[in-house]
Amino acid sequence: MQGMHQPLFDLPVKIFADGADLQGIADLYRRPYIHGLTTNPTLMRKVGLTDYETFARTVLKEVKSKPISFEVFSDDFPEMGRQARKIHEWQDNVYVKIPITNTRGESSIPLIEELAAEGVKLNITAVLTPPQVKSVAAALNPSVPAMVSVFAGRIADTGVDPLPIMKESLEMLRELPEAELLWASVREVLNVFQAAACGCDIVTVPHDILRKLVALGGKDLDELSLDTVRMFHQDAVAAGFKL
Repeated sequence: MQGMHQPLFDLPVKIFADGADLQGIADLYRRPYIHGLTTNPTLMRKVGLTDYETFARTVLKEVKSKPISFEVFSDDFPEMGRQARKIHEWQDNVYVKIPITNTRGESSIPLIEELAAEGVKLNITAVLTPPQVKSVAAALNPSVPAMVSVFAGRIADTGVDPLPIMKESLEMLRELPEAELLWASVREVLNVFQAAACGCDIVTVPHDILRKLVALGGKDLDELSLDTVRMFHQDAVAAGFKL
């Protein structure tokens, strides 16, 4: 909490922590400015995890109430559905992440529609285009909570401005009271403020960027300028530079 600037508490967007570091998850879960958590197979592999269910159940001993998303990892739709139903049963606060397609580019929409009809809380992931959002909106159950994760950071990586796409996505989800638009793949602190400004419901922030957000979010620029000058000076002294 130290260093947290008041404006962050006032942002009209829910901040979710994105990561697979167990200690980090447990710590961030207890922070009042964190409203939920997400993870994915890539993040889990980065920290060396090999036992999916043991990890998830350990996390759920800590994360009892705030929403948390776990992703299916099969590439076969019937098996994806089996995994989704199993994950759904773990705890009431669990959302099941379903990718928008499988690795062959085949649409997950029929499975999404099936699971949503059964009352499974879903987080549709790897979404990047308005047509994908439109198809998801048509498949979701209006009475069942869901998240639609649009990867704004990956859109920006291609040189395309994600803001118009996010605003268009919000309009498509407007008729679904239980569906929330999630700004995914945050690359820098600015993205959190962009997500808030354009009306997104949720923004997922990696643990390392969360640390920067807490330290610098909303900080006075003159103060930051002075901190930067002091850093350069301290490092020059520490290095023993002479001319």
